[in-house]
Amino acid sequence: MKNAASYLTSLLAPLLFLLFPSLAFASGGDQPWIDLTSHWVGYAAIAVFLISYTLVILEEQIHMRKSKPVMMAAGIIWILIAIVYMNHGFTHSVEVAIRHNFLEYTELFFFLLVAMTYINAMLERGVFDALRSWLVAKGYSYKTLFWLTGILAFFISPVADNLTTALIMCAVVMAVGVDKPAFIGIACINIVVAANAGGAFSPFGDITTLMVWQKGFVHFGTFFNLFIPSVINFLIPAVIMSFALPKGTPAPNDDGDTLDIKPGGLQIVGLFLITIVTAVSFHNFLHIPPVYGMMFGLGYLKVYGYYIRNFKAVPSDMGDTDLPPGSHKSKYKEKYKADYDFDIFDRVAKSEWDTLFFFYGVILSVGGLGFIGYLSMSSAYIYGELGPDVANILVGFMSAIVDNIPVMFAVLTMNPDMSEFHWLLVTLTAGVGGSMLSIGSAAGVALMGQARGHYTFFSHLKWTPVIALGYGASIYAHYLING
Repeated sequence: MKNAASYLTSLLAPLLFLLFPSLAFASGGDQPWIDLTSHWVGYAAIAVFLISYTLVILEEQIHMRKSKPVMMAAGIIWILIAIVYMNHGFTHSVEVAIRHNFLEYTELFFFLLVAMTYINAMLERGVFDALRSWLVAKGYSYKTLFWLTGILAFFISPVADNLTTALIMCAVVMAVGVDKPAFIGIACINIVVAANAGGAFSPFGDITTLMVWQKGFVHFGTFFNLFIPSVINFLIPAVIMSFALPKGTPAPNDDGDTLDIKPGGLQIVGLFLITIVTAVSFHNFLHIPPVYGMMFGLGYLKVYGYYIRNFKAVPSDMGDTDLPPGSHKSKYKEKYKADYDFDIFDRVAKSEWDTLFFFYGVILSVGGLGFIGYLSMSSAYIYGELGPDVANILVGFMSAIVDNIPVMFAVLTMNPDMSEFHWLLVTLTAGVGGSMLSIGSAAGVALMGQARGHYTFFSHLKWTPVIALGYGASIYAHYLING
């Protein structure tokens, strides 16, 4: 009977709004606010967002970059809202709301741009290629490589992002497992779980943890309370999956060569770590948003890039005596010049712009739905009726279906009244919950493209119960250790 009444109310609400629009007015801070949750604009906004996100999920099938549909959705949602407010003479309210959401995006954009620029600089200097080459040349067994790539993914993702980490480790397993497709599939699943778990206990490991830290709900050092739950989330599925690994050792690398890191590569790694320390110090000691520390750290890289280009250039008077034995002068000069030809703006240009614009679409779309009133309504039910424990655990399951970024941004926009323990819980669940399905995280989606045919939605789905077991165990560990 209650469901029938709710259904009838939802049908009558749009009619009531049209007949008595003044009933829907509410106070939203200093600006007039209209509850559009039962208006046709609200329903249209939800439909637009769902359609756009369906296109995001089907990115690999329809070959449309994920940023395109969500950017269109963001524009349409706010246009619809603006039309209603304009008809009621409240033009300034929409402007204030959009500026607020755009500021949220801008801080995230520049923070990620700096991180991506550093990662691209390390890629260009051959840091990750050298790591991959070293692992391939060692001649480890399939089981050893399974554990090595998983452990490295777990510990690299807290510093680099989980997407880049997963792609690097996947390149390793693709190189050594060319004759064992079964190994590639199960190793990729392990990498996705490890990268997502490793990213959950660090503010820099995932977009969701970054957003929670920037909002100030959890202090930088407090994130590391999730270390043991994250380890458990990775280890339980990994131990079970390891019994399904093929036996033996992959064939040795054909060329047998190991790659060297270009000049300045290790120094750039050091500068990235110093940049992280700078961002944390700005936030903790000077009470300046972390993004300003990251931008200051980008200055480190720019100055060092200038040093590489201008003070490490190939000598114009290089003679034959300066060359290694057996080297041809012109070829060696060409390689020498290439090694020191470091262009910082080229590294900026090679950032993941599709991902950055995707965040714009998500933040503005979810912000629009929040401005309509859906997020406060959802918060009242999910966190009010179910409580923060059940609600935050459900967030993890939701992030397995929908990417964890819009889910976490929705939670942050709801801003439920929670303790630090529960903010850590939702950080954990949103971070590792996406591992249950291949489409639940950026790492999983990327690896489906990189290891096409070997790592698929259904090959991952086969191990979902095992990953879910790790998910439950990590939550239990969080309650046991941090509760």
